[in-house]
Amino acid sequence: MSGIDEAGCGPPRLAGRLVLYAALVPLAGFVLAGQARAHHPGADLDRVMGSKEQFFQVIDRPAPPFELADAEGRTVRLSDFSGKIVVLNFIFASCTDVCPLHSELIADVQAKINITPMKDMVQFITVTTDPANDTAEVLASYGEAHGLDSYNWVFLTALPGQPQDASRTLADTYNVRFDPLDDGQQMHGVVTHVIDRGGRFAAKFHGLRFEPLNLVLYINGLTNAPPPDRPEDAGWWGSLKGLFR
Repeated sequence: MSGIDEAGCGPPRLAGRLVLYAALVPLAGFVLAGQARAHHPGADLDRVMGSKEQFFQVIDRPAPPFELADAEGRTVRLSDFSGKIVVLNFIFASCTDVCPLHSELIADVQAKINITPMKDMVQFITVTTDPANDTAEVLASYGEAHGLDSYNWVFLTALPGQPQDASRTLADTYNVRFDPLDDGQQMHGVVTHVIDRGGRFAAKFHGLRFEPLNLVLYINGLTNAPPPDRPEDAGWWGSLKGLFR
């Protein structure tokens, strides 16, 4: 069951899609250039994406932290991935409405990311909002069933001893409500969250109708920015000097 209005918005603008598709063609090379410390896109990245993607929302504040468990019971924290871009979403495995579609959308984005050097710079995290029913076996089998690559994707649930609604409460801190219904389903929204290196909550992509290439390009822009603990580039001379440090 979905209580969203994002998925009911109008069709994406064709012109924006064509422009961004053309930009994706040299993407692998562009990412490699980023490894040579390309100029930080800064506010321009948000401005350009906002002009091309109608389901994009800038956030730019610290991301709510979390401590959860993976399918093998190991503790996983958001801070474990502070050196990577994190793509975070919330679902539950028995969802009969939009969750499977959301998972397939995430898988599409991941596939596009993973054919580039960004594969080692991005971590995909899915959190179940139904820990009671999404057992370790369910968590372990979900990714393969929906085309998600465990190389840089993980499905998380509540830790032992945490309240059963812990992950729904976490979703609520990200402003996505999951309200249980009598039939075991949940009324909820659909949002894909992008968390920058250092735990900065960079942006949201709402609903299911955003263009996957736009999210890929946005992530690419973030990977080309210097890490939070490093100042912006000092130009070609500073980059050259950096090769010898």
